[in-house]
Amino acid sequence: MLSSFWMVGFECSCHRRNDGRRLDLMAATGHDRFAAEDYARVRRLGIATVRDGVRWHRVERSPGRYDFSSLLPLVRAAREAGLQVIWDLCHYGWPDGLDVFRPEFVDRFAEYARAVARLLAAETDETPWYAPINEISFWSWAGGDVAYLNPCATGRGFELKAQLVRAALAAIDAVWSVDSRARILHCDPAIHIEADPRRPEMRAAAEGHRRAQFQAWDLIAGRLWPQLGGDERYLDVAGLNYYPNNQWLLDGPTIGRGDPFYRPLREIVGEVWERYGRPLVIAETGAQDCHRPGWLRYVAGEVMAARQAGIPVHGICLYPILDYPGWDDDRYCRSGLWGYPGPAGQRDIHAPLAEELARQIARFAGEPELSTDQAPDAFGGLGEEEKNDHAAF
Repeated sequence: MLSSFWMVGFECSCHRRNDGRRLDLMAATGHDRFAAEDYARVRRLGIATVRDGVRWHRVERSPGRYDFSSLLPLVRAAREAGLQVIWDLCHYGWPDGLDVFRPEFVDRFAEYARAVARLLAAETDETPWYAPINEISFWSWAGGDVAYLNPCATGRGFELKAQLVRAALAAIDAVWSVDSRARILHCDPAIHIEADPRRPEMRAAAEGHRRAQFQAWDLIAGRLWPQLGGDERYLDVAGLNYYPNNQWLLDGPTIGRGDPFYRPLREIVGEVWERYGRPLVIAETGAQDCHRPGWLRYVAGEVMAARQAGIPVHGICLYPILDYPGWDDDRYCRSGLWGYPGPAGQRDIHAPLAEELARQIARFAGEPELSTDQAPDAFGGLGEEEKNDHAAF
């Protein structure tokens, strides 16, 4: 389904913060200037698939007028490097002067998606891949409930979620009108929430919050609010974004690995598979600083166990692959494989993560195909090192 099981992703957020400042992480990391060098480095890893972004606010600077000068160099550099790209069409940001809650937002997004699809159809014969709107669930909370990022609203989270789903559905139809082969990846956080054991009366509320992670996919599939136009055919591939802080106590702290309330990733992946029966990928995963290699080892072990249990996980995307400045304070976030660029695009590499990634690429290359009746035990498929790492993180 994908050109390589292992993938990397380039941070491409371009939203406005609640102080009005627009971020552009592709520019901040230098990836927009050094895409060719970055892609060549990816290919030298033996990886052939990446996630990258189209910056809507740069492409559509005025309504209905498209300037692809920010996108074409990336498209051509990826083609030259022999990379398959999953293109994010909207990674939290949109053009100025457009109200996300108005019908015009849906119409403009669909026409922009159609224009991008036409460009890619003219540039490559490969089957295109798109992630229409990144993390609808997170965005609806961050932008619609707690005013963390645009549109900086409160009390409108579900309204924003429904509107983003409308836009995603319209964009998929627009893309398919250009190329019916196009594959669609829907990325959302995979989470787990528990009630504080000292407050058993909160268990129902915690479970309700946990199950809300499925609302966006249910809307897309037409299982919830079918009047939006959702249908199972739109839910092509489910992308699970999973990080070390994706489990927590309701109204409380993060649940870490080794905590009795921590739910193994293989179980989370299995629940998504049982619920939707769609191909899966780990669309984003990574950690910061010294935790990077251990976290990758854990996620890889859990995915291998899920695959051995017959769950079709088709890839893992290390994300972000480049260090980046923090959204809130511009601090240096050491979460990538490579650092900030030098004058000619050279980047320092984080050797421990590189070594772990190479081990995991080799490990999955030799993975046997197992039937669905060969389900692993609680630590099936993991060696002693991974078992200890699971318990100690």
